[in-house]
Amino acid sequence: MQNYHQPEIECASPEEIRKIQDERLAATVKRVYDNVPYYKKLMDDKGVTPGDVKSVDDLYKLPFVSKSDLRDAYPYGLLAAPLSDCVRIHSTSGTTGKRVVAFYTQNDINLWDDCCARAIVAAGGTTDDVVHVSYGYGLFTGGMGLHGGAQRAGCLTLPMSSGNTERQIQFMTDLGSTILCCTPSYAEYLAETIQEMGLRDQIRLKAGIFGAEAWSEEMRERLEANLGIKAYDIYGLTEIIGPGVSFECSEQTGMHVNEDHFIPEIINPETGEVLPEGEKGELVFTCISKEAFPLLRYRTRDICILSRKKCACGRTLIKMAKPMGRSDDMLIIRGVNVFPSQIETVLLAYGLSANYQIIVDRINHSDTLEVCVEMNPEMFSDSVKVIESREKELMEKLKNMLGIAAKVTLKAPKSMSRSEGKAVRVIDKRKI
Repeated sequence: MQNYHQPEIECASPEEIRKIQDERLAATVKRVYDNVPYYKKLMDDKGVTPGDVKSVDDLYKLPFVSKSDLRDAYPYGLLAAPLSDCVRIHSTSGTTGKRVVAFYTQNDINLWDDCCARAIVAAGGTTDDVVHVSYGYGLFTGGMGLHGGAQRAGCLTLPMSSGNTERQIQFMTDLGSTILCCTPSYAEYLAETIQEMGLRDQIRLKAGIFGAEAWSEEMRERLEANLGIKAYDIYGLTEIIGPGVSFECSEQTGMHVNEDHFIPEIINPETGEVLPEGEKGELVFTCISKEAFPLLRYRTRDICILSRKKCACGRTLIKMAKPMGRSDDMLIIRGVNVFPSQIETVLLAYGLSANYQIIVDRINHSDTLEVCVEMNPEMFSDSVKVIESREKELMEKLKNMLGIAAKVTLKAPKSMSRSEGKAVRVIDKRKI
């Protein structure tokens, strides 16, 4: 039996969803044009007026916005509601340029709670569940997003935040946590520590909702096996609202987009042309119900595919595939496009730890690629020849996947630092 948080939306007909989208889009475009000078200029420069956008079919007429626009308009330039109506701020953890600041009215918080509640209920959450939130709280949207969603779904909610792993596990065992919400890399660390502490049989987890990082199907299988759970993906961006823009159901064949609040498009990242359903390209989102910070045609830089194929879960919301990389985080090494997810797939298929780093450098005017990864205890050997043989084997597998050579350095178990938040997978030392 399927459970839904808001079945009237999650299982609505495409015609009903389209009617909601058309009405909300037209109203949002007019409000943004009238209240945000930055948007008015973008639209005027493109020769578009609010009257030109009457339905989703007219979406292509609007200009795109990107992270650079958000930085240019920092801090209040894209605010579409009076500051006195705003009740919260969140910010991205970007490392370059000005931070992106997003604003929320109480209505924005309410709809965000509903979006995350849909994800929690889709993962089996009920009023009998204990939701253990180990995403970071504060400016990061993860903690507050899933916290609000868990409460909206009527679950007992533990606002653990990240870090202090032994306390996390103590509360998990003492309070009987049933749904874990955190980054997949921290879930892996928790699983590893639980095993070391001999507490695997005291864990009552049934599901995990993991996001904020790219993770592979191989990592899903490991987490499900090591924690005894079903692992669900969740997607979101601070710029759009936070986690809960889309979420996985029990079918695990893509994430349902909350289309009553966010309209997705797939575009050619080079030309901006809108691509038909089923084609791979860059994901773009338009907010149609937010009050304080409704972005129009925001370029996420995530590469994925949209599909309206019927889902056995009963939800009719369009699905987006797990992002297949990012058009801006993509590494170009010696002229070859490399996505970190490709490297992770090879490492996990080989049976290695998910604790790894990709180091890119430029030496003597030539790019270098090194992958450092921890061995599992059962794989560790005192024999240098055995380790070198495994490194050579992995180098061949990576070359087959990527098309270029990569140096592989196998590290001893527990020798690499652990992440309790969002893992830093790539270190690019090139001055480019």
